[in-house]
Amino acid sequence: MTDLLIPLLLIFVSVYALRNKQDVYTTLAAGAQDGLRLLMSIAPALVVLLTAVTMLRASGFFDLMSQFLAPACALVDIPPELVPLMLIRPFSGSAALAVGAELMRIDITRSVRQHFADIGQSEDVLDVTYENSQARERTQVLMDVANRTGGLVVGTGDLSELALGWATYNGDHMSMYGVNASVPKTLIRHIVRYAALDAGEGVLRDTLLDILATPVSPELLPARDGEISQVTEDLVGPYELHDFFLYYALRWGYPPRKVLRMAEHALGDVYDRATILKWLRTFYRRFFQQQFKRSCLPDGPKIGSVALSPRGDLRMPSDACADVWLRELDELK
Repeated sequence: MTDLLIPLLLIFVSVYALRNKQDVYTTLAAGAQDGLRLLMSIAPALVVLLTAVTMLRASGFFDLMSQFLAPACALVDIPPELVPLMLIRPFSGSAALAVGAELMRIDITRSVRQHFADIGQSEDVLDVTYENSQARERTQVLMDVANRTGGLVVGTGDLSELALGWATYNGDHMSMYGVNASVPKTLIRHIVRYAALDAGEGVLRDTLLDILATPVSPELLPARDGEISQVTEDLVGPYELHDFFLYYALRWGYPPRKVLRMAEHALGDVYDRATILKWLRTFYRRFFQQQFKRSCLPDGPKIGSVALSPRGDLRMPSDACADVWLRELDELK
């Protein structure tokens, strides 16, 4: 219904104007001219505000004011980091947002190459060391920037990746708070799609839909002909299946035999029995092998009924063995 709102509005305005014998085109052109005048009138103010904010930040003025007002802020329990927002907000809400956000691009090429040289890793050998060195360098940079700015590294890993251990140990596996720790990949996709469709037409919608259309990948290997060469679901299996396995294996405690039967009933029109068995075996093997990563997870919220936190929901030893579960799967071939 939302998608029809603008066309219906245009039809209504056109019919109403014709009924009252108004020149629709001339009126529309005059409105567009007024809109351009308005844009030209506010553009200089926006440019000045954003330039001033950038200059004040670069000069250290905001840091100085934060330190100066810190004692007063402490009396009313206001973090001194909010002082720049408080100073700018009365003049411009947009400029206040600009104060609170800063985009940075840090090239890790030289530091990773230096690390390769230090440990004797060839750039031509695209093995796990090649991949994990980059992932750990990313995390080191984020952690150090967070230390320097008094910030927080928010983890991007989700429940599905934690279940499969699809993360670099002490790389993207680590953060200061894992916001998606109990949100499965399939649910994240639904949330992103909902946000895209709810955003209406525009850049935000197109960007979110483009993200959904892009294969999930850690992007730690060179691209091939401009295309992503490392597709996660080609390597560990479809997240649709793994999230299904995880729910019934952990939430309900079903054995492999029953999880397989449930998966065939629910997803048999998409995957045949051999494919489900293949990835179910991968699920159990990786779930047990990768427990050591979950044993030292950063804090995160519990959102659904399944979570893998070692501090409450899953107290599992890192050396647990999957043989019993895998033998049951072997009997089902």
